[in-house]
Amino acid sequence: MTIDAVTEMTNGALFLIIQVSLVPLLVSLVIGLLVSIFQTATSIQEQTLTFVPKIIGVFLTIALIGGWMMTKMVEFTTDLWQDFSLYIHR
Repeated sequence: MTIDAVTEMTNGALFLIIQVSLVPLLVSLVIGLLVSIFQTATSIQEQTLTFVPKIIGVFLTIALIGGWMMTKMVEFTTDLWQDFSLYIHR
């Protein structure tokens, strides 16, 4: 296995991680921002108020796009295993 192959696999894995985690993280960010605006407008200073909406939002997001996320990860893993013979030294 060459350094180039390892670099290519690592780049692919990191890109997949970013691609799969981007949507739930953006949902969490938007919900946190909306709750913060609501807290500022109503002068509620409860620190734990943001956690429940974020958890629910991320859970619903994963429930909706979880199939796509799993498909992307399975495709990546399948590609790695199909190219396994290229990584073995003879």
